Amino acid sequence: MKIITIHDHMLPVFDRQLIASLPASGPRYTSYPTADRFDSSWSEQEYISALATQQENKPDKALSLYIHIPFCNTICYYCGCNKIITKDKARADTYIQYLERELELLAPHLKGRHQLAQLHFGGGTPTFLNDDQIERVFAMISKHFTLIPTGEYSIEIDPRKVSRDTVFHLGKLGFNRMSIGIQDFDPKVQQAVNRIQTEAETREVIDAAREAGFKSISVDLIYGLPHQSLDSIKPTIETVLSLDPDRLALYHYAHLPHIFKPQRRIDTDAVPDSEEKLDILQYAVQTLTARGYEFIGMDHFAKPTDELTIALHEGRLQRNFQGYSTHADCDLIAIGVSSIGKIGSIYAQNEKDIDAYYAALDANRLPIMRGYQLTQDDILRRQIIQDLMCRFSLDFSEYQEQFGIQFDEYFKQELQDLNQMAQLELLQLDAHSLTVSPKGRFLIRNIAMIFDYHLRHRETKVRYSQTV
Repeated sequence: MKIITIHDHMLPVFDRQLIASLPASGPRYTSYPTADRFDSSWSEQEYISALATQQENKPDKALSLYIHIPFCNTICYYCGCNKIITKDKARADTYIQYLERELELLAPHLKGRHQLAQLHFGGGTPTFLNDDQIERVFAMISKHFTLIPTGEYSIEIDPRKVSRDTVFHLGKLGFNRMSIGIQDFDPKVQQAVNRIQTEAETREVIDAAREAGFKSISVDLIYGLPHQSLDSIKPTIETVLSLDPDRLALYHYAHLPHIFKPQRRIDTDAVPDSEEKLDILQYAVQTLTARGYEFIGMDHFAKPTDELTIALHEGRLQRNFQGYSTHADCDLIAIGVSSIGKIGSIYAQNEKDIDAYYAALDANRLPIMRGYQLTQDDILRRQIIQDLMCRFSLDFSEYQEQFGIQFDEYFKQELQDLNQMAQLELLQLDAHSLTVSPKGRFLIRNIAMIFDYHLRHRETKVRYSQTV
């Protein structure tokens, strides 16, 4: 794979007119094809077969493990995640029993211990679990996998519910990365989305994580929330910069109350319009880059010394269901309700409903709800989209050699569309390669969409979030 170097002249350029002129929504491409293409006729047999194939072909390949913890103490009105609102910790004990059962059912198909290159606890709120419950889950993991010194072991944190002692406990267990939800520090915005969170409790968790030896601390912000404005976001960004996170994600709020019921509690009239959101985004991007953060891609920023930035410059950056990663493409084992795994050329998703998830495991079967077998065309396009998202360039000869195609013939229509984007100065295109321009880096999803066969042929039915 070609190594890229991003010089100062390659810093992203924020072109408002260009952003406004292109399609506003599109996939985030944490997978290709996107999850709406998954087949509901799938069962555990297809998943088991894929595991067997990988064990035969790549028995020593390191794995990534995702564990979904669906519980939250309170509801955040903006949230579109699969979650269960409860204060009953006993429900987590039951859930952990089923996680253990799922992993026991998987173990024979994994055939021995595997090195774990990545581990991610997501939710919901993983720290809904108390210290003993998290330790129990970690013991379950250690029974089947080996953590390695270079591994990325991350957990999503709600600082409103985590003590300093818990942060140190997480560090001792082996977690070395932390993602902290902030969204916005403005009291009016927090009230509107039902997430009251102080700077003090957030700072306490971050300070504890540094003392506990966490290698990387990431924070999440959301723009487009009710009552946000350019003036209101400035103090939040200054406060976040004073927290000095290693990584920062700036997500766009997708207001889809017809899909996500909690969003119906948000006053639509209070949601900023497109121009205001672009004002917020432009200010945030310019401020973050001026303060030394590098734009990684889409909505992610990191310090120059962070492993994510180093991986970007060395051409090792990857993208998966958890976002950007420094590790080479791993097979992903996913356990827990609604979780999505990737084994070789298949995706498999667990039951979204917790009762259906429990029922499958009670019947001693893996709780697969749907899945997808990639075609050779899907695999080719997945690689191209991955390279666009992570390297901002394509070398056509690589795909010709790997997939036995003639690039200009195979992607004749796509190249015509790319020529139009080249005229807009989003990219440079010649007979052998494509390089995304500084203007195009913010619109990488729009460029990637050109290679999406299913989107082109209108085989996707879901509504996507805005590309910027």
